Order: sequence, then C-alpha cells, then structure tokens
Amino acid sequence: MTEELSLDDNLIEHYSFLVEKGHDIIRLDKFLMLRLANKSRNRIQQCIINGNVFCNNKKQVKSNYKVKPNDEISIRFEYEPLDKSITPENIPLDIIYDDDQIIVVNKKPGMVVHPSFGHYTGTLIHALLYRYSELNKLENKERPGLVHRIDKNTSGLLVVARDSDSMTHLSAQFADHSIERKYIALVWGILKEDHGTIEGNIGRNLKNRKIMDVFPEKDKGKHSITHYKVIERFAYVTLIECRLETGRTHQIRVHMKYIGHPLFNDNEYGGDKILKGTRFSKYTQFIKNCFKLFPTHALHAKSLGFMHPKNNKRINFDSELPKNFHDLIKKWRVYSHSNLSTN
Repeated sequence: MTEELSLDDNLIEHYSFLVEKGHDIIRLDKFLMLRLANKSRNRIQQCIINGNVFCNNKKQVKSNYKVKPNDEISIRFEYEPLDKSITPENIPLDIIYDDDQIIVVNKKPGMVVHPSFGHYTGTLIHALLYRYSELNKLENKERPGLVHRIDKNTSGLLVVARDSDSMTHLSAQFADHSIERKYIALVWGILKEDHGTIEGNIGRNLKNRKIMDVFPEKDKGKHSITHYKVIERFAYVTLIECRLETGRTHQIRVHMKYIGHPLFNDNEYGGDKILKGTRFSKYTQFIKNCFKLFPTHALHAKSLGFMHPKNNKRINFDSELPKNFHDLIKKWRVYSHSNLSTN
C-alpha cells in the first residue's frame, strides 16, 4: 500500500510505503525506484545520502539496505514547482519600518509567509514584491529577502532584507543568536515558577513529519533554548512572555507542550481541547466561546531587536497584540475574577 503525504512549509514532498507481506527482499534504492517511477535514480540516491529516507522511523543512509516485508519506508524530496516565478499581489500590509536596507512588517495571523505547496498566492512574499519590486533582484526567487519566518497562524514582527549585503548581515545575526525576539503566548495550565528556561533538541516528529518533537538524545534534532516569564495567571491558563535564544521550527509551541503547557487552541500540539478545569456545561461553553473568538494558537511575535546592517547600530521594534488576542485575555481575566469571587 502506498500513501502520499502532504508537503510541509519547507517545500518538502513526502511519500511513505508499507511493504506487503510476501514481498521480495530487495535493495532500498531499487525498491524506491520501482515505487517512484516519476523520480530519477540520481534524485532517489541523493535523498538516501542526505538522510532523507527512513525505514521503520530510523534513518537508512545506505542504498544497499535490504527492504523486507512489513517494513515502513518513507522518503522526502525538496519540492520543485514547474514555475518558480511569483506574481506580485496588491495585499495590504502593516509595515512598521522600512529604509533602503530593511523592512519590518507586522504579519497578521492566517497569512503564509512564503509560497509553498497549497499556498501559491496571497503570501507575505507576494505582498512584499508588489510594494518592493527590488526584492526580485535577490538570488532566492522563492523567498526573496527572508532571513526568518513565523508560522501561518502566528502574528507579529518579521524583518526582511532589501539587498544581498543586508541579507548576509542579518543572517549572520540569526546564526549567532544575537537577534532578540520576544513573543507573547497564552498557555494551558498554571506555571508555578515566575520564570524558567526550556532546553531540548527539536526535530521532526518521527511519525508525523508536519509537526516537531523534543528529543532527549543529543544526536537527534537541533539544540534549542526558550526562556519564559509569567505575565499573568488566570483560572486555568497562563499568559507568558517567551524569549528565543535559538530559532527552530515551532520552537515555542513544541517546547511548551514538552513541559506540559501547550499553547491555547493549538490544534497541532493538543491545545485545542479542554486540558485544565472541570468539564461542567458553563465552563465548556466558555472555552468554546474562547476558541471561536481566537480560532488559532495564541502566539504573537511582539518585539524584535538587531543591529542595523548599514550602520551597525542596535534598533528595536515593538508591536501591539491583535485585537482578538486582547479580547481573549480580557475574557479570561473576567472569568478568573468571577470564579475567584464565588469561591
């Protein structure tokens, strides 16, 4: 049986196969060539060399691995669209700052940052190219000017480079972790400590490649550090500020789940269910109303600080929470106060 998986935001194409009972024992590369007739031998071999082929959730780096019945084989390819050109689109943007070197934009929730499988229009890049045509001169035509990104449903600040020198300068700051990024998040449960640090290697979940996981083994994933401090505690949730020391995919979301406090209404990491509190009818309805008010995970990239690529002076930017995030906090505050007054 063959299953073709969806593509993730990194433009990765996934396939997985469950080897049938009675199947001949053959080499891994030959098995994949037979199953993926539309892929070249060289491309399959390169995937194996790069560690992008897995057998029973373990990496197989040798083409001569012998595939056996009941093996689960998965492979991922970098997605190669036929047309990589991007047509600029006149989409409103909240530009916080711009000059000849950089653009700082406050991204709204629900907007995809760059084109990917299933998102060929309406992205932040489409909107930026309409307003800043010189981005087309940059080498990376699919993600011109991007040095970092935030999730589709995360709102907040992003810096974009307008020329190749600024791109190099900003990328170096992200690489050495000197860029300061602070996020506001609403998480399930009451954090007892006023502040703390979460460390753990983050990598792709072995069973669901669309989400991330924390691995205790040092040889898996990438080293990741998140610092948090409590802003306000409510009845069953906590408002926190997170500061990223590293910048991994879904870092705050997966780290908070790792310590048992997933983001409120995070459907990929289990936060879209009632995780704390007694399930009586009024409380259940209150949570449903909260989910309706704020239909995505509660995370906002609030502030951003870095060295300007031209004059090398420190600059800092801050943004307001989206209105419905403010309303969600107010709703929890009112509920918590009324709940305390009746006890």
